Amino acid sequence: MELKTVVIEKPADMNFILGQSHFIKTVEDLHEAIVQTVPGMKFGIGFCESSGPALVRHSGNDPRLIELAQKNALALSCGHCFIIFMDGGFPVNILNTLKMVPEVCGIFCATANPVEVVVAETEQGRGIMGVIDGVKTKGIETAADIKVRRDFLRKIGYKL
Repeated sequence: MELKTVVIEKPADMNFILGQSHFIKTVEDLHEAIVQTVPGMKFGIGFCESSGPALVRHSGNDPRLIELAQKNALALSCGHCFIIFMDGGFPVNILNTLKMVPEVCGIFCATANPVEVVVAETEQGRGIMGVIDGVKTKGIETAADIKVRRDFLRKIGYKL
């Protein structure tokens, strides 16, 4: 077995969700779940099929985001993983809905941070072992940091 890291390539401020599923219909079910939850959100989905033709399946409503999802899914090439890039919304807007899609097994990360995906490769194929989401923690927040965090959440409309 060989361990590698795959860097998710994306614009610095773009949010994405990386998860694992178990069935070819995932790409269509994820698409439906997103548009039913946040109809105006722009998104692209890439899904790595892990049997048969083993293709990157894709869907979405924005060609740029679909292309980004395809590119990153192919770079990962890990069985039954999916990646969703989004614009006009945040992962928190769709995360619970995605978790409720019957074939979704789990979510590795939902972030706009720089991400490295730790991948194991064997003769059979590749699998995601985990993710490195963002940077190493630098310390404990201060009272000033708490104020900045609280103000930010109110500015973007997530707290009153």
